[in-house]
Amino acid sequence: MERYFITGIGTEVGKTVASAIVTQALEADYWKPIQAGDLDYGDADKVQDWVSNSKSKFFPNAFALKTPMSPHAAAEIDGLEIQASKVITPNTDNRLVVEGAGGVLVPISDIETILDLIQPTDKVILVSRHYLGSINHTLLSIEILKSRGFENIGVLFNGEEHPTTESIIAKMSGCTILGRIEELKEVTPETVRQQAELLKESLLNM
Repeated sequence: MERYFITGIGTEVGKTVASAIVTQALEADYWKPIQAGDLDYGDADKVQDWVSNSKSKFFPNAFALKTPMSPHAAAEIDGLEIQASKVITPNTDNRLVVEGAGGVLVPISDIETILDLIQPTDKVILVSRHYLGSINHTLLSIEILKSRGFENIGVLFNGEEHPTTESIIAKMSGCTILGRIEELKEVTPETVRQQAELLKESLLNM
């Protein structure tokens, strides 16, 4: 089973939209291990609504936390303790898209972060969105991934094109640039399908 782990350079950079597009492009299954807040309509519900192929399956969260906070804090409020060893990958013969929470160093407990959920063989997709400081955040995220031994890292830009930002990230990181998700006025199954077609080849070649 091929796993594609989707993480971001921070919050609100578009990981869930990216997850839907990657899931659609690969006709993969989807899983968000930890959902914090928005349990009535969480990220898995959104991705399921946006993905239109008939092959994808959607697995329940390993931890569904009530409060929209960092997982470690939300778990404490719920009286739970998250351990990476308890986050068991669903059984599937299909490719699996795994969506993280926040950035790579978001704590899931006092001693573990989102990084501890990424498996050594995962293909890691880092979603980057342009803002003042995003180059720094992108390169820092890549450095910590590399320091943990992850080698198959692809950067996926989200939003308006910024050639100078994108080119310096490509040059300084040495990572594969998977492409860019256009600024979507509305996220629908059709816009997700269109973006998926544009990115399909680069994702398959990771």
